[in-house]
Amino acid sequence: MNLIRPPNTTTIFFLSLSLFFLSILFIVDSYDPTDLFSINCGSSGNSSLGNRIWIGDIDSKLLSSSSSQDKSVSAEPIDQPPSNVQVPFRTARLSRSNFTYSFPVIPGQKFVRLFFYPASYRGFDSSNGLFTVESGGFTLLKDFNASLNALAERSNTLIREYCVNVDDGGRLNLTFTPNSTNPDYYAFINGIQIVSMPTNLYYTDSGGQGVPFLGGGNFIPIGNNSAMKTEYRLNIGGREIPPDQDTGMLRSWEQDDSFVMGPSFLPAQFGPVNLTYTMDPNYTAPIDVYKTARSMGTNATWNKVNNLTWEFSVDSGFTYLVRLHFCELDPNINNPSDRAFFIYIAGQVAEYNADVLRWAKERGVPVHRDYAVSVVGNQKKTKLLLQMHPLPESKTTYSDAFLNGLEIFKLSDPQSKNLAGPNPDLPPLTLTPPSVQKSTKSSNNTGTIVGAVVGVVAGVVLLSIMGAFFFIRRGKRVKDSKSSDTGFKWDPISHSTAKSTATTASSSLPSDLCRYFSIAEIRAATNSFDEVFIIGVGGFGNVYKGYIDDGTTPVAIKRLKPDSQQGAHEFQTEIEMLSQLRHLHLVSLIGFCNENNEMILVYDYMAHGTLRDHLYNSDNSPLSWKQRLQICIGAARGLHYLHAGATQSIIHRDVKTTNILLDEKWVAKVSDFGLSRIGPTGMMKTHVSTVVKGSIGYLDPEYYKRQRLTEKSDVYSFGVVLFEILCARPALMRTAEKKQVLLADWGKHCYQNGSLSQIVDPALTGKISPECLRKFGEIAANCLLDDGAQRPSMNDVVGVLEFVLQLQENAEQSSESGREEFVGGGAKSSEESHDDLFSSSTGTSVGAFSGFNKSYSEVSMTTSSGGHSYGSRETDKLMSGNVFSEIRDPKAR
Repeated sequence: MNLIRPPNTTTIFFLSLSLFFLSILFIVDSYDPTDLFSINCGSSGNSSLGNRIWIGDIDSKLLSSSSSQDKSVSAEPIDQPPSNVQVPFRTARLSRSNFTYSFPVIPGQKFVRLFFYPASYRGFDSSNGLFTVESGGFTLLKDFNASLNALAERSNTLIREYCVNVDDGGRLNLTFTPNSTNPDYYAFINGIQIVSMPTNLYYTDSGGQGVPFLGGGNFIPIGNNSAMKTEYRLNIGGREIPPDQDTGMLRSWEQDDSFVMGPSFLPAQFGPVNLTYTMDPNYTAPIDVYKTARSMGTNATWNKVNNLTWEFSVDSGFTYLVRLHFCELDPNINNPSDRAFFIYIAGQVAEYNADVLRWAKERGVPVHRDYAVSVVGNQKKTKLLLQMHPLPESKTTYSDAFLNGLEIFKLSDPQSKNLAGPNPDLPPLTLTPPSVQKSTKSSNNTGTIVGAVVGVVAGVVLLSIMGAFFFIRRGKRVKDSKSSDTGFKWDPISHSTAKSTATTASSSLPSDLCRYFSIAEIRAATNSFDEVFIIGVGGFGNVYKGYIDDGTTPVAIKRLKPDSQQGAHEFQTEIEMLSQLRHLHLVSLIGFCNENNEMILVYDYMAHGTLRDHLYNSDNSPLSWKQRLQICIGAARGLHYLHAGATQSIIHRDVKTTNILLDEKWVAKVSDFGLSRIGPTGMMKTHVSTVVKGSIGYLDPEYYKRQRLTEKSDVYSFGVVLFEILCARPALMRTAEKKQVLLADWGKHCYQNGSLSQIVDPALTGKISPECLRKFGEIAANCLLDDGAQRPSMNDVVGVLEFVLQLQENAEQSSESGREEFVGGGAKSSEESHDDLFSSSTGTSVGAFSGFNKSYSEVSMTTSSGGHSYGSRETDKLMSGNVFSEIRDPKAR
C-alpha cells in the first residue's frame, strides 16, 4: 500500500510561495549582523520605523557614566519638524560638556552611522552646534557644524557613515566634545547605528597585497588600523535602494542621476536576472544594483568623442577607496574582449583594458574592482572624476563602457588618524534658519553675533587667500611662459604677434583671453598623446580630447604634425585671431603651447563635433529641418560678426561644414582660423590680393580665377554649406557624373529648374514647407553668384534665414490645422546642367534671381523692425561657449 499521499494543488501553491519568499529573504538578508544597535538619542522606550526598532537612550547603560548623563540633556526641536523628518531625528542628546556612548560589541569591523537634525532645541541655538566626534582614536568629525553642512547639502537631516574596527576590548566608544572656544558651543546627536559587517568586506586581508594605488604604481593595504568614511554609494542607472532592501547591513544606495556629467547616456535594463555568485559573496551589493547599469551603447562614432563620466565633490588632501561594481548581463557579450574600455579616476588611468567578462569568467557573475587614489589640492572641496572610454574598434567588438554600482570611501590619515573635513563656506546670514530667528534668548543673540564675527573674519581670510592665489597663478603663468624655448609676444598696438625668445615669452597673449600651457601639462592631459584620445585628423594634424585642471575640464587639443601643410604662420594666425575674438557663434581658444618644437592649440571641448558629422557618412541621427535652420543662422551670425562686428573686417577663407561646430546645446560655432585674413582696409580698397587657399568644392570662383579675396568669398562658401545642409551630400563628389561633381553647380541648377525638392535629404521628406524650401534655395543660390558684388552680405543672409525659419514655424502651425502641406525628399534629379565646374551660368542666374534684392529688403525691414534682426540683437556680444576646432577634416589644404 502506498502510504505517501500526493500533495494537492493548494499545498503545492503554498510550498512554492514559501520557497519564493525564502529566496527573497536570502537575497535581501544574505548577511546576518552579529551586532546591531539602533539608538534613538534623547528619547525613552522603543520607537519603530518600518521594520526597525529604535531604542531610547534615557536611563540606558550606553552613556558611559551617570555624570555624563547629568551633563547632557534630551530635547525635542523647538519648531515642529517637517513630516518627512522621522525617527531618530525627532529627539536629540545635547551637551556643552563631553559625553560618550559605549557599545558592547563582538570584536570586528563595524559600520558606525551618525544621524543629525540641526534644529534649535530649548536652550541650544542651532548655530552654536560645533563639536568633534572620536572613536577608537580616530577623529570622525572635527569642529563639525551640522547647520552649515545641512544648508550646503540642501537637506533637513544629515547622515554620516564610517567603517571602524573594534579590537579585543569588545567596546566601541563614541565621544562627543564641544568646541571649547565659546561656552555656548555644544555637541548633539539624534541617532546612532552600529552594524557589524563581514570581515574584509571593505578592508583588505592581512595576507593580501592590498588595493592598487593609482599614480604610485604599487598597492596599499587597508588594515584594521584604518578607518573609512562613506562618501558615496550609488546604484548606477537604477532606483534608490533603501536600507531595509540592502543585504542585511542597512546601507543606502542613491541614484546616480545628479552625478552624471556630459552626454545623458541612458540606463541599460535587462530582463529576468539570474546571478551566480562565484567571484563576490552575495552580500557585496543588493541584486537590484546588478539589474541596471549605465551604458554608452554601441555607437562607435558617438563614443569616440565622449566619455561616460561622473563627478563627485570630495575633501582634498585625502586618499580615497573607489569600488566599482560590474555584472555583465548583455546577451550580445559572449566572449572576453567583446566589450572592453578604459577607466580613469581623478584623471589617472585605472584600467587600460577593463574587460568584465574576462574578470568574471562568465555572464551573470557580479564582480568588483577596488582602486585607491590620492586627491591633492589646497581647496576645501575639489572634484573627483570617474570616467570610462571604450577601446578602439580594432581592440573590442562593441565600442562601449558600462557600470552597475559605485562606492567611494575616504581613508583615514595614517599619522593623525583623521577623517574629518572642514565645514563648507556660506555667508554668515544664512547660518541661522528661520526657526532660530524667532528665539529671543540672550544665548541665541550671543550665538548670532559670534557667528557674524566669525563669518566676517572668514570672509577677510578667504579674500586674502583668493588674492594670494591670483598672484601665485599669475606668477605661474609667467614662469611657464619663460620655460618655453620660443613663444609669441603680443603687441597690443598692432594687434599682432611676433616670434620672441624665451626671455620675453612672459609677455605672451593676454591672460584673461589666452592661457599658456607647458608641454608637460599637454602630455598629462592626453596621456602622452595616446592614440585612443584622437578624435579627429586634419590638415593641421591630430586632434585629441584631453582633460586639464586636474582632470576636471574636457578640452580639444590640436597638435601640429611636423609635415603639416599648415605651418607656424597659420598657428600664429589662429592665436592672433581667436585671442581677439569672443562671440557666441565663434570658437573660444583656451590657450596654446609652443615648446620643444611643438605647436599646440587648446580649445573648449565641443560635445557634438562637426556639422558634417551629423549630415552624412556617420551613424548619427539626422538633424531635423528646424535644427538645421538654427545651425545655419548661428553660423551666419558668426561670419557676419567677423565681417562687420570685429574691430577689423576678417575673412575666414575656409568656411565648410567641418569648420562649423556644435556644442552640447547644438549651438553652431565657426572654427579654424588658420587661413583667415584681415579684410580690405581703406576707403578705396575693395579686395585683398593673395594666394588662393581654401578647400576644393567651397572655393569662390572669383577668388580662384583672379586671386582677389573679399568678404563675399566667405558668402560663396557659405552658400555651398547651405546646399550641403539641405541635401546631406559632400560639396565635392569625384565619383558622381560630371554635372553633379560640384554641389554648388548642381544645387543652383536644380533650383533654377524647379527640381530642388528632388535632391533634398530623404530624411527631410515631408518636413519642409514649399515656401520655406523656395526661399532657402533662393538665398543659397544667390550666395553662389559668380559676381561677388551681386551676392548678399552675411547680414542679409542672417535676415533671410531668420525669415525662412519663421516661414517654417508658421507652416508647421498651419499644418496642425490642415492648411499646409510639406514637401522635401525624393529621388536625386538627373536634370541636364553645364559642365564647367567653376561656372555658375551667371546670365541665367541673374535673370532667375532678379527679384532678390527687392524681396530681401522687405524681409530685412520686417525682421529689423520686429526686433529680431541679428544686428540689433547680438553684435559684439562677448560670450564663452564650448568649442572645438577641426574635429574631422578629410582633406589637407
